[in-house]
Amino acid sequence: MSAVKNEEQFTHPRQRIVRERRQYNQWVASQTLEDYALRYTADRARKSSFRVGNTAFGPIAFLACEAIGGALTIAYGFPNTAWAILAFSVLMFGIGLPICYYAAKYGVDIDLLTRGAGFGYMGSTLTSLIYASFTFLLFAIEASIMSMALRMMFDIPLAVAHLISSLVVIPIALYGVSLISRMQIATQPIWLVLQFLPILYIAWNSPSEVAAWTEFSGDQGSPGGAIDFVLFGTAASVLLSLLPQIGEQVDYLRFLPNRTKHNRLGWWLAVVGTGPGWVFLGAFKLLAGSFLAFLALRHGIPAAQADEPTEMYLLAFKETVSSPTFALILMGIFVIVCQLKINVTNAYAGSIAWSNFFSRLTHSHPGRVVWLVFNVLVALLLMVTGIFQAIESILVIYASFAAGWIGALAADLLINKPLGYSPKYIEFKRAHLYDINP
Repeated sequence: MSAVKNEEQFTHPRQRIVRERRQYNQWVASQTLEDYALRYTADRARKSSFRVGNTAFGPIAFLACEAIGGALTIAYGFPNTAWAILAFSVLMFGIGLPICYYAAKYGVDIDLLTRGAGFGYMGSTLTSLIYASFTFLLFAIEASIMSMALRMMFDIPLAVAHLISSLVVIPIALYGVSLISRMQIATQPIWLVLQFLPILYIAWNSPSEVAAWTEFSGDQGSPGGAIDFVLFGTAASVLLSLLPQIGEQVDYLRFLPNRTKHNRLGWWLAVVGTGPGWVFLGAFKLLAGSFLAFLALRHGIPAAQADEPTEMYLLAFKETVSSPTFALILMGIFVIVCQLKINVTNAYAGSIAWSNFFSRLTHSHPGRVVWLVFNVLVALLLMVTGIFQAIESILVIYASFAAGWIGALAADLLINKPLGYSPKYIEFKRAHLYDINP
């Protein structure tokens, strides 16, 4: 009897369960934390069109638009910048519409959409890296703007402000779209009121400033206001770096419900209005940054600081209210709200992109939460190196990769699928795809 018992213990040893391994599995198994990072969005996870549309509308608050618009205007003048913004807006809407439509229809994020729209399995791995780079670059730029506001308001060291600006988004982005959605909807009224109030007030009360702005030639533009096609092209190339923003809109729009005859109006409003339609408010913000940077120069603010959104909106609120202290408070609230709205999205989208990228390279997945923290830490490192001071040169380089990826993706959806050169639907299943699409 004893021999039998010893034999059973030898042939069936007791399994040792490691607690950390269980935690690892819990992270990956929880769809509240994972948010369907590696697969299509299940029907049970879909939200109402109104809620998804409001969530996707929130990231448009990002103040990098103002910074870019201001920097381009100071360098190339209003005419070149304005025409570049118009050209970019038309291109962005035309490219973004099919991308958002297919993503919402099939419930896929930008990675699965890319995989099933001509890039193949390994091709979409490369684009996941491009997209992840966009999220941490934009995160670093946006968080740097928030750090400037914190330093101006509370007189704290910039390094401490960087830590606060980057780490504060983790608890919100951790729980995915469910918590992000509530945060975006709650902060929408504050953002919209403070976004439009100072701009409209100044434009109404100082029409001469608006007229002078439209004649501003910048450092390199023609004094007569003529269009310089080289400068126009340079400005447009910087704006092309914003093309991957459509990916962040898609990461929310995939949660839209299936379209039916009862919800089709709301469905289309969400897809068009907060998908490619982000560029309409984005163009307004680019022009607002252009105007406020010009106004800052007129008030004696050095050109090196005139394109900083904190300086822009501090001046704008000073022009709107009589108290400098109240203006500082309004600027701080506005900047903090805007940057939280975009950076929870940057952190969330980056965690999904890194999950897709590393799961294919390593054939393992520790969970979206791990890549969320990783993305934030990479952005924090860039912030410490002073990325905001080199924003224009960095975006010009990145724009080439962004335009190649998003342009090819839209071409497959607009041309290949209607002509039958690729499947009519989004085929993202690994077993049905080439590693590299021929």
